[in-house]
Amino acid sequence: MNSKRNFLKSLLLTASLPLTIKAKNIMEELPNEWIKEGTDDYWQTIRSDYKLKPDYINLENGYYSILAQPVLEAYLKDLQMVNMEGSYYMRTVQYENKQKSKERLAELLGCNAEELIITRNTTESLDTIISGIDWKPGDEAIMAEQDYGSMLDMFKQQANRFGMVNKLISLPLNPINDEEIIKLYENAITSKTKLIMICHMINITGQILPVKKICDMAHSKGVEVMVDGAHAVSHIDFKISELNCDYYGSSLHKWLGVPLGVGILYVRKEKIKTIWPLFGEYGFKEEDIKKLNHTGTISVASDIAINHAIDYQKNIGIKRKEERLRFLQNYWTSKIKNVKKIILNTPLDPQRSCAIANVGIEGIKPAELAKILLQKYKIWTVAIDSSNVHGVRITPQLYTTTNELDKFVNALKEIAAS
Repeated sequence: MNSKRNFLKSLLLTASLPLTIKAKNIMEELPNEWIKEGTDDYWQTIRSDYKLKPDYINLENGYYSILAQPVLEAYLKDLQMVNMEGSYYMRTVQYENKQKSKERLAELLGCNAEELIITRNTTESLDTIISGIDWKPGDEAIMAEQDYGSMLDMFKQQANRFGMVNKLISLPLNPINDEEIIKLYENAITSKTKLIMICHMINITGQILPVKKICDMAHSKGVEVMVDGAHAVSHIDFKISELNCDYYGSSLHKWLGVPLGVGILYVRKEKIKTIWPLFGEYGFKEEDIKKLNHTGTISVASDIAINHAIDYQKNIGIKRKEERLRFLQNYWTSKIKNVKKIILNTPLDPQRSCAIANVGIEGIKPAELAKILLQKYKIWTVAIDSSNVHGVRITPQLYTTTNELDKFVNALKEIAAS
């Protein structure tokens, strides 16, 4: 009865609230008492911002990284506000707030807001470009077998539909230098090549590609470049404007810590008019990037949450974040790279990767390794068994501790020895 009485009381309190004329100021910064730079337990302070499940050690943050509590709590308030206002919010300030979020993202990413849209994920972003190019029979696109499957599938669909040709290359796990990678793409170019797709950071191995050098080479031959940046945004320190690419897509629910279902698409200004929208849209001019953003009604509270995630990251700093993530990866990989039967599927050069790495064990299939790690050692990972990569992908986050990584290292050594 008490719980019922409290519930009814809360309803009455909610009903008495005045109607919000506008959504709260989304530029309002989160409180920063949870950040105390310079203290010895700085990263432990960060860890305390995350509510973690105690059943396992989570080393699979690359698919979706859970929100920090300050971001989650702010997001839930926005969700409640949108729910209370309903269509009033949707018909008054929805697009104004989305524009503000887009402008902050453009500042974060180093590009023009008029070259950027908020999408639902990397797949939607890049598939918009792949399907939006005016392909002719015989046109060629170059990509790597290590690229993400959803985009490779979309290229296959265009080949079946329009008669364009897909040329697949394979990237080395441990390249000698940038030139080795650039040459692979360059050698595949012909007079019919229209587009090259590259990963900024390969999702299955964590290898960082020399994006600008590839873009410069491709442009010198009149070829456009589309970059899959699913794992790069808010993981490593860069600006899109410095890459010289034509198209860039990413997911913000991976490393920026935004709710599920938020991504971005960048299109170089002069390229916008050449792209057909994924969904029919004639309410905007051909050169207006908003024509590519007609996806119907979405969870608008997520648009606001982008700002909270940006505030949280700014208090940490992207340089410090990148350094910490790279430290965590190097911490455990340095302890197993020379261990018998353990195979590291990520470049040894620390500047060619950051948080993500992939590791396998001779004689054990990736799915079995992932199963052993979870069932015996309570460590959550994901198995990768394709494109010349056979192992489990390891993606720690800022809340990951060296103690947890020590447990993982010990597990690998025990499994390899047995």
